[in-house]
Amino acid sequence: MWKLLHKLKDAVVYDADREFYAKVFPDSVESKDLLRLRKMDHGDLPSVLKIENLNYDFPWSEGVFKDCFRAMNYVNWVCEAPGDAIVGYCIISVMAGEAHVMNISVSPEFQRQGAGRKMLNHLIEYARPRAEKLFLEVRPSNPGAINLYRQTGFREIGVRKGYYPAKGGREDAIMFELDLVPML
Repeated sequence: MWKLLHKLKDAVVYDADREFYAKVFPDSVESKDLLRLRKMDHGDLPSVLKIENLNYDFPWSEGVFKDCFRAMNYVNWVCEAPGDAIVGYCIISVMAGEAHVMNISVSPEFQRQGAGRKMLNHLIEYARPRAEKLFLEVRPSNPGAINLYRQTGFREIGVRKGYYPAKGGREDAIMFELDLVPML
């Protein structure tokens, strides 16, 4: 029963009651609560690539995103605002008891409004029954993301030297880990 519930939750994360209350009582619901996640499909790529290109000097190509669809252990979601506008996306890989956040990105006009936190929490809940640990890397030049990861319970476990391409060379990556299995 639990696995069936997770499969249903993975298909669509949506709360119709919140949307109803937002229409009837607009001040009763925060805009971040109206965001919903759904599985990404090929038709979402133009919106996803637009966000990717706005956020990164060295963005993933369309081919990389298509590879994420083909990889059996990757799961890809988009985050939508009311009206079905894609405001972000996230990709996770789960294999051999470990999960890895491959990419998480929010459109610049929706940053700092809860979309990144909502997607990160979704990835954590997706990974929890499937893995013991969740890993990710982040650029030291991204303090907003670093702060979000720390607030969410991730801990720094190391540095990957020269991991990211950067203007004028390479940039290190800070490695983070989150234990998904409660300690006894």
